[in-house]
Amino acid sequence: MGEAADKSSKKGVRETKRPLVLATVMLAMFMGAIEATIVSTAMPAIVGDLGGFTLYSWVFSAYLLMNAVTVLIYGKLSDLFGRKPILTFGIVVFLIGSLLCGFASSMEWLIVSRFIQGFGAGAVMPIATTIVGDIYTKEERAKIQGYLSSVWGISAVMGPAIGGLLVEFVSWRYVFWINIPLGFLAIAGLWLFLNEKIEKKKHKIDYAGAILLTLSISSLMIVLVEGGANWPWSSIQVLSLITVSVIAFGLFIFQEKKAPEPMMPFSIWKERTIFVANAASLTTGVMLIGISSFLPAFVQGVMERSPIVAGFTLTTMSIGWPIAATVAGKLLLRIGYRMTSLIGGILLILGSIMFVTLTPEAGPLWAAAGSFLVGAGMGMTTTSFIVSIQSSVSWQQRGIATASNMFMRNLGNTIGAALLGGILNSQILAYINEHGGKAGEGLTVDSANVLLNADERSRLPQEVKTVLQDGLTFSLQSVYIGVLLFAIITIILIVFIPKKDQETQAQ
Repeated sequence: MGEAADKSSKKGVRETKRPLVLATVMLAMFMGAIEATIVSTAMPAIVGDLGGFTLYSWVFSAYLLMNAVTVLIYGKLSDLFGRKPILTFGIVVFLIGSLLCGFASSMEWLIVSRFIQGFGAGAVMPIATTIVGDIYTKEERAKIQGYLSSVWGISAVMGPAIGGLLVEFVSWRYVFWINIPLGFLAIAGLWLFLNEKIEKKKHKIDYAGAILLTLSISSLMIVLVEGGANWPWSSIQVLSLITVSVIAFGLFIFQEKKAPEPMMPFSIWKERTIFVANAASLTTGVMLIGISSFLPAFVQGVMERSPIVAGFTLTTMSIGWPIAATVAGKLLLRIGYRMTSLIGGILLILGSIMFVTLTPEAGPLWAAAGSFLVGAGMGMTTTSFIVSIQSSVSWQQRGIATASNMFMRNLGNTIGAALLGGILNSQILAYINEHGGKAGEGLTVDSANVLLNADERSRLPQEVKTVLQDGLTFSLQSVYIGVLLFAIITIILIVFIPKKDQETQAQ
């Protein structure tokens, strides 16, 4: 079967209009990538219109939760039924969610619509990346990953600009509706230019595995989103969901061992390249959220710079990422996955050190330089990981293997938000209690919010402002020490990538 599928897929490659498929894939990825930045920009206007500020975080969490839960399932289904029908299904669901988001008349309606949007979005990134792995050889993949990475850089710059213009001159609802023409164009491009030859056979879909996996991951994600924020870690809600997650995952492992076509073939994790790349993607996911979530608060609240300047310090990460991914594409062919990844790991450590040594006096340029180095490290490592993973498995497993890597990065993001957010809150509180004195009386973690509003900040008594700014500086330094530790763990993991690149027959 493998040989027949390989021959047919190679035949499909000859018929496929590769440049047009690449453009289609980049358009689908752009649609998913711009969603995060464009919605963030519109959220103040959305809350002003719909109310429900207490549900603010769930507008993002709902989308990310469903995205993370479904990504592995879509990856497996694309291996069974082909990339084109599964990606089309994902885009259609994403567009239905986008349409409903735009019609939302309450925050609850918006959150349900974001669940639907995230349910579709889970298909977009992994399958789009897998298609590139299918239609290009190992040598070409390395170069093409640079193009795919540029999508993130472009969306990071264009998202806030487009979002701001739509909110100011039209309506926040068009922030969601702008996806609809992009989605239709991507679907048209898929069916016009991508020719897949899938071996016709009856598949035994692992429904039980899919349900258990969904139950386990969604329970874990809800704990990571809500735990320590709205629910104490020792609360009945958190303990119950952790129990459900552990039991469901245990049953999932049992189910996968006996399923004829398991949702998650554990054999791919036995491949050292895949195991190490996925473990390192988890740690880099933690790093990524630690920097992108908390850096703007430091630049605005402590350095007292504008939101535009705060945004600039993060934008440099989106510039460094595609540049490094393009360079990585050339290095992979010359020095291999391991050495390219090690260079990326060194850049991650250098960037993390810049954040650990970041002071209010250093200014936003220091922060921007640190972001650029971390972005460059991410570009080097993620490109190496994806190309090495796709080169380690056959066509029949490439979808789930690619999806597993993206899932681990998503999981890292969620763990990082909970873990580093918890460190930030506890350290601010500890600083206020220890050094606040009279000025710190009555201050809580939420008091730091005042620093982010220039007018409210200017009305604070100087001694109170000093306590809050010093507390935020102290706590963020602890967060960035955590980020540095994860950078060190990443480079240790990279050392275990096999020295010789492994390539399967089904390139």
